[in-house]
Amino acid sequence: MEKKWFVYLLECMDGSYYTGVTNDIEKRMKAHSTGKGSKYVYKKGFKELLRFEECKSRADACKKEYEIKQLPKINKLGWFS
Repeated sequence: MEKKWFVYLLECMDGSYYTGVTNDIEKRMKAHSTGKGSKYVYKKGFKELLRFEECKSRADACKKEYEIKQLPKINKLGWFS
């Protein structure tokens, strides 16, 4: 059985967004909320998970993560529509 991969967008306490990939959304959000998910979110503070999307593979998730990171903040939420 292949692992499911996800690309996700979360909001930090300062209003900034963080985009990442994971194969376990719940575990990754718990890590972010306890300050162990990423240096960026640790410094900015985890507020909430905004969106996530299942991907075909890790490579697909990373490709989508890159696409989202290239967008202006105002367009990032819309990418998931």
